Amino acid sequence: MNVLEVKNLSKKIGKFELQNISFELQQGTVMGLIGQNGAGKSSIIRCILNLLKKTSGEITIFSKDHVQFETEIREDLGIVFDELHIPEQLTAIDLDGIYKRVYGRWDSEFFFSQLERFDVPKYDKVKTMSRGMKMKLAILLALSHHPKLLLLDEPTSGLDPVVRDEMLDVLLHFMEDETHSILFSSHITNDLEKIADTITFIHKGEVLFTETKDSLLYDYGLWKGSNEQATEIPTHAIVGKRPSAFGTELLVKREYVSPAFSLEKPTIEEIMVFHVKGG
Repeated sequence: MNVLEVKNLSKKIGKFELQNISFELQQGTVMGLIGQNGAGKSSIIRCILNLLKKTSGEITIFSKDHVQFETEIREDLGIVFDELHIPEQLTAIDLDGIYKRVYGRWDSEFFFSQLERFDVPKYDKVKTMSRGMKMKLAILLALSHHPKLLLLDEPTSGLDPVVRDEMLDVLLHFMEDETHSILFSSHITNDLEKIADTITFIHKGEVLFTETKDSLLYDYGLWKGSNEQATEIPTHAIVGKRPSAFGTELLVKREYVSPAFSLEKPTIEEIMVFHVKGG
Protein backbone atom coordinates (compact mmCIF):
# COMPACT_ATOMS: atom_id res chain seq x y z
CA MET A 1 0.00 0.00 0.00
CA ASN A 2 1.31 3.44 -0.93
CA VAL A 3 0.83 6.19 1.66
CA LEU A 4 2.17 8.87 -0.70
CA GLU A 5 2.07 9.05 -4.49
CA VAL A 6 3.56 11.88 -6.51
CA LYS A 7 2.83 11.69 -10.24
CA ASN A 8 4.27 14.05 -12.85
CA LEU A 9 4.56 16.94 -10.41
CA SER A 10 5.71 20.16 -12.06
CA LYS A 11 6.18 23.58 -10.51
CA LYS A 12 7.95 26.68 -11.83
CA ILE A 13 9.54 28.89 -9.15
CA GLY A 14 11.29 31.85 -10.75
CA LYS A 15 14.00 30.41 -12.99
CA PHE A 16 13.86 27.03 -11.23
CA GLU A 17 11.45 24.29 -12.21
CA LEU A 18 10.39 20.92 -10.83
CA GLN A 19 9.91 18.72 -13.88
CA ASN A 20 7.63 15.66 -13.93
CA ILE A 21 8.55 14.45 -10.44
CA SER A 22 7.18 10.97 -9.76
CA PHE A 23 7.73 8.56 -6.87
CA GLU A 24 5.79 6.37 -4.43
CA LEU A 25 6.30 5.84 -0.70
CA GLN A 26 5.09 2.50 0.64
CA GLN A 27 3.55 2.06 4.06
CA GLY A 28 6.06 0.92 6.68
CA THR A 29 9.10 2.28 4.84
CA VAL A 30 11.49 5.25 4.94
CA MET A 31 12.36 7.07 1.73
CA GLY A 32 15.42 9.28 1.61
CA LEU A 33 15.08 12.26 -0.72
CA ILE A 34 18.63 13.24 -1.64
CA GLY A 35 20.26 15.88 -3.80
CA GLN A 36 22.39 19.00 -3.64
CA ASN A 37 21.16 22.15 -1.96
CA GLY A 38 18.84 23.78 -4.46
CA ALA A 39 17.99 20.53 -6.23
CA GLY A 40 14.30 20.89 -5.38
CA LYS A 41 13.86 18.65 -2.32
CA SER A 42 12.24 21.30 -0.12
CA SER A 43 10.03 22.49 -2.98
CA ILE A 44 8.71 18.96 -3.44
CA ILE A 45 7.80 18.70 0.25
CA ARG A 46 6.12 22.10 0.16
CA CYS A 47 4.10 21.03 -2.88
CA ILE A 48 3.06 17.85 -1.07
CA LEU A 49 1.86 20.01 1.83
CA ASN A 50 0.14 22.44 -0.58
CA LEU A 51 2.29 25.27 0.76
CA LEU A 52 3.39 25.66 -2.86
CA LYS A 53 0.64 25.31 -5.44
CA LYS A 54 1.69 22.78 -8.06
CA THR A 55 1.55 23.76 -11.72
CA SER A 56 0.52 20.27 -12.80
CA GLY A 57 0.56 16.66 -11.68
CA GLU A 58 -1.16 14.60 -8.99
CA ILE A 59 -0.35 14.12 -5.31
CA THR A 60 -2.24 11.70 -3.10
CA ILE A 61 -1.68 11.03 0.61
CA PHE A 62 -3.37 7.96 2.11
CA SER A 63 -5.04 7.57 -1.33
CA LYS A 64 -6.69 11.00 -0.98
CA ASP A 65 -6.08 14.13 -3.01
CA HIS A 66 -3.71 16.35 -1.02
CA VAL A 67 -5.72 19.52 -1.72
CA GLN A 68 -9.31 18.29 -1.55
CA PHE A 69 -8.73 16.43 1.73
CA GLU A 70 -5.99 18.68 3.11
CA THR A 71 -7.57 19.28 6.55
CA GLU A 72 -8.41 15.61 7.07
CA ILE A 73 -4.95 14.46 6.00
CA ARG A 74 -3.10 16.89 8.30
CA GLU A 75 -4.23 14.97 11.41
CA ASP A 76 -2.11 12.01 10.28
CA LEU A 77 0.94 14.03 9.19
CA GLY A 78 3.95 14.95 11.31
CA ILE A 79 5.98 17.75 9.75
CA VAL A 80 9.51 18.91 10.59
CA PHE A 81 11.33 21.63 8.65
CA ASP A 82 14.98 22.63 8.99
CA GLU A 83 13.91 25.41 11.35
CA LEU A 84 11.39 25.47 14.19
CA HIS A 85 8.78 27.89 12.84
CA ILE A 86 7.05 28.96 16.06
CA PRO A 87 7.15 32.19 18.10
CA GLU A 88 10.40 32.16 20.06
CA GLN A 89 8.90 33.53 23.27
CA LEU A 90 6.88 30.31 23.75
CA THR A 91 7.87 27.38 25.98
CA ALA A 92 7.12 23.67 25.66
CA ILE A 93 4.36 24.17 28.23
CA ASP A 94 2.82 26.86 26.03
CA LEU A 95 3.11 24.65 22.95
CA ASP A 96 1.33 21.78 24.68
CA GLY A 97 -1.64 24.08 25.30
CA ILE A 98 -1.67 25.21 21.66
CA TYR A 99 -1.20 21.81 20.02
CA LYS A 100 -3.92 20.09 22.06
CA ARG A 101 -6.39 22.55 20.50
CA VAL A 102 -5.08 21.81 16.98
CA TYR A 103 -4.80 18.00 16.97
CA GLY A 104 -7.55 15.69 18.11
CA ARG A 105 -5.06 12.98 19.08
CA TRP A 106 -2.57 15.25 20.86
CA ASP A 107 -0.97 13.24 23.68
CA SER A 108 0.32 15.51 26.46
CA GLU A 109 1.53 12.59 28.55
CA PHE A 110 3.65 11.28 25.68
CA PHE A 111 4.94 14.77 24.86
CA PHE A 112 6.17 15.50 28.38
CA SER A 113 7.64 12.03 28.84
CA GLN A 114 9.68 12.48 25.64
CA LEU A 115 10.79 15.97 26.68
CA GLU A 116 12.20 14.44 29.83
CA ARG A 117 13.77 11.51 27.99
CA PHE A 118 15.66 13.80 25.61
CA ASP A 119 16.46 16.54 28.14
CA VAL A 120 14.36 19.20 26.43
CA PRO A 121 13.35 21.85 29.04
CA LYS A 122 9.64 22.48 29.63
CA TYR A 123 9.89 26.05 30.89
CA ASP A 124 12.68 27.56 28.75
CA LYS A 125 11.69 29.88 25.93
CA VAL A 126 12.44 28.62 22.45
CA LYS A 127 14.74 31.59 21.78
CA THR A 128 17.10 30.42 24.55
CA MET A 129 17.48 26.91 23.11
CA SER A 130 20.39 25.65 20.99
CA ARG A 131 19.69 24.56 17.43
CA GLY A 132 19.96 20.92 18.47
CA MET A 133 17.46 21.43 21.29
CA LYS A 134 15.04 23.21 18.94
CA MET A 135 15.16 20.36 16.44
CA LYS A 136 14.57 17.75 19.13
CA LEU A 137 11.56 19.80 20.23
CA ALA A 138 10.35 20.02 16.62
CA ILE A 139 10.43 16.24 16.20
CA LEU A 140 8.67 15.64 19.51
CA LEU A 141 5.95 18.13 18.52
CA ALA A 142 5.54 16.26 15.23
CA LEU A 143 5.28 12.87 16.96
CA SER A 144 3.03 13.73 19.89
CA HIS A 145 -0.24 13.63 17.95
CA HIS A 146 0.68 10.09 16.77
CA PRO A 147 0.90 10.68 13.00
CA LYS A 148 1.11 7.90 10.44
CA LEU A 149 3.44 9.74 8.05
CA LEU A 150 6.40 11.98 8.87
CA LEU A 151 7.63 14.56 6.35
CA LEU A 152 11.12 15.71 7.32
CA ASP A 153 12.92 18.51 5.49
CA GLU A 154 16.63 18.58 6.41
CA PRO A 155 15.96 18.06 10.15
CA THR A 156 19.55 17.06 10.96
CA SER A 157 21.31 19.80 8.98
CA GLY A 158 23.88 21.63 11.07
CA LEU A 159 23.53 19.37 14.11
CA ASP A 160 26.43 17.70 15.89
CA PRO A 161 26.77 13.90 15.54
CA VAL A 162 25.46 13.17 19.05
CA VAL A 163 22.20 15.08 18.55
CA ARG A 164 21.79 13.60 15.05
CA ASP A 165 22.16 10.12 16.49
CA GLU A 166 19.55 10.88 19.15
CA MET A 167 17.11 12.08 16.50
CA LEU A 168 17.66 9.00 14.35
CA ASP A 169 16.91 6.83 17.40
CA VAL A 170 13.59 8.64 17.79
CA LEU A 171 12.77 7.98 14.13
CA LEU A 172 13.75 4.32 14.33
CA HIS A 173 11.47 3.95 17.35
CA PHE A 174 8.65 5.59 15.37
CA MET A 175 9.18 3.04 12.58
CA GLU A 176 8.75 0.08 14.94
CA ASP A 177 5.05 0.46 14.13
CA GLU A 178 4.85 -1.08 10.65
CA THR A 179 1.96 1.21 9.67
CA HIS A 180 4.23 4.27 9.97
CA SER A 181 6.20 5.84 7.10
CA ILE A 182 8.77 8.62 6.64
CA LEU A 183 9.81 10.86 3.75
CA PHE A 184 13.21 12.19 4.84
CA SER A 185 14.80 14.95 2.76
CA SER A 186 18.50 15.37 3.52
CA HIS A 187 21.87 16.01 1.94
CA ILE A 188 23.50 14.19 4.91
CA THR A 189 23.57 10.78 3.29
CA ASN A 190 25.17 9.05 6.30
CA ASP A 191 21.88 9.53 8.17
CA LEU A 192 19.94 7.98 5.32
CA GLU A 193 22.26 4.97 5.14
CA LYS A 194 21.22 4.22 8.73
CA ILE A 195 17.48 4.60 8.32
CA ALA A 196 16.26 4.66 4.70
CA ASP A 197 14.73 1.74 2.78
CA THR A 198 14.57 3.55 -0.57
CA ILE A 199 16.42 6.50 -2.07
CA THR A 200 15.06 9.04 -4.54
CA PHE A 201 17.75 11.24 -6.08
CA ILE A 202 16.68 14.74 -7.19
CA HIS A 203 18.99 16.77 -9.44
CA LYS A 204 18.14 20.17 -10.92
CA GLY A 205 14.42 19.64 -10.42
CA GLU A 206 14.29 16.13 -11.92
CA VAL A 207 14.29 12.59 -10.54
CA LEU A 208 17.48 10.79 -11.58
CA PHE A 209 16.45 7.52 -9.95
CA THR A 210 14.45 5.82 -7.22
CA GLU A 211 16.04 2.65 -5.88
CA THR A 212 15.97 0.55 -2.75
CA LYS A 213 18.99 1.40 -0.62
CA ASP A 214 20.24 -2.19 -0.62
CA SER A 215 20.03 -2.64 -4.38
CA LEU A 216 21.58 0.79 -4.91
CA LEU A 217 24.61 -0.10 -2.79
CA TYR A 218 24.85 -3.58 -4.31
CA ASP A 219 24.37 -2.62 -7.97
CA TYR A 220 27.14 -0.02 -7.99
CA GLY A 221 30.84 -0.59 -7.41
CA LEU A 222 33.79 1.74 -6.90
CA TRP A 223 36.93 0.89 -8.88
CA LYS A 224 40.34 2.51 -8.37
CA GLY A 225 43.36 2.15 -10.61
CA SER A 226 45.64 3.72 -13.18
CA ASN A 227 44.39 5.57 -16.24
CA GLU A 228 45.76 2.76 -18.39
CA GLN A 229 43.92 0.07 -16.39
CA ALA A 230 40.72 2.12 -16.60
CA THR A 231 40.60 1.57 -20.37
CA GLU A 232 39.88 -2.11 -19.68
CA ILE A 233 36.55 -1.27 -18.01
CA PRO A 234 33.67 -1.45 -20.53
CA THR A 235 32.49 2.06 -21.40
CA HIS A 236 28.81 1.13 -20.93
CA ALA A 237 29.58 0.04 -17.34
CA ILE A 238 30.90 3.47 -16.29
CA VAL A 239 28.48 5.81 -14.52
CA GLY A 240 31.07 8.46 -13.64
CA LYS A 241 34.77 9.02 -13.12
CA ARG A 242 37.12 11.35 -11.29
CA PRO A 243 40.89 11.62 -10.79
CA SER A 244 42.39 10.10 -7.64
CA ALA A 245 45.74 9.44 -5.99
CA PHE A 246 45.78 6.10 -7.85
CA GLY A 247 45.06 7.68 -11.21
CA THR A 248 41.30 7.26 -11.70
CA GLU A 249 38.22 6.36 -9.67
CA LEU A 250 35.22 4.94 -11.53
CA LEU A 251 31.67 4.38 -10.36
CA VAL A 252 30.45 1.37 -12.33
CA LYS A 253 27.46 -0.91 -12.67
CA ARG A 254 28.64 -4.23 -11.24
CA GLU A 255 26.66 -6.36 -13.70
CA TYR A 256 28.76 -5.09 -16.62
CA VAL A 257 32.17 -5.53 -14.98
CA SER A 258 34.17 -8.76 -14.89
CA PRO A 259 34.67 -10.33 -11.43
CA ALA A 260 38.40 -10.07 -12.17
CA PHE A 261 38.17 -6.38 -11.29
CA SER A 262 38.25 -5.57 -7.58
CA LEU A 263 35.34 -3.29 -6.64
CA GLU A 264 34.66 -1.49 -3.37
CA LYS A 265 31.21 -0.82 -1.98
CA PRO A 266 30.39 2.89 -2.52
CA THR A 267 28.51 5.08 -0.08
CA ILE A 268 25.30 6.85 -1.07
CA GLU A 269 27.26 10.11 -0.97
CA GLU A 270 29.82 8.76 -3.45
CA ILE A 271 27.03 7.57 -5.77
CA MET A 272 25.45 11.03 -5.62
CA VAL A 273 28.75 12.85 -6.27
CA PHE A 274 29.65 10.65 -9.23
CA HIS A 275 26.23 11.18 -10.81
CA VAL A 276 26.52 14.95 -10.44
CA LYS A 277 30.22 15.57 -11.03
CA GLY A 278 31.53 12.38 -12.57
CA GLY A 279 30.85 13.28 -16.15
